[in-house]
Amino acid sequence: QVHLVESGGGLVQAGGSLRLSCAASGGTSRTYTMGWFRQTPGKEREFVAVNTRTTNTSHYSDSVKGRFTISRDSTKKTVYLQMSSLRAEDTADYYCAARTGYAAGHFPLEYDYWGQGTRVTVAS
Repeated sequence: QVHLVESGGGLVQAGGSLRLSCAASGGTSRTYTMGWFRQTPGKEREFVAVNTRTTNTSHYSDSVKGRFTISRDSTKKTVYLQMSSLRAEDTADYYCAARTGYAAGHFPLEYDYWGQGTRVTVAS
């Protein structure tokens, strides 16, 4: 069982930056493919970014490409989401997730473990 805890959310002005962290504990020492998703009330959880477990490649949704960067520190079992040039439409609850599959997962159902989320509010 893997336990994920997000942190780093908060209120930021449009155009600003924020870094989210996701600390993993439990489970085995294997590396997981790690993803970030976000969700706003009344909408489905949407893919934001993913970093794959073996090739260390990253993928992004079109809406955040060029503004967000996903990275991981395997020694700390932590994955980060650096968010820059934030917009009001980036306001959401952000969730990190882990999957044991090799491929990058873009859909929530592909993930095995989830954190509780951290709220990001971008004021325009």
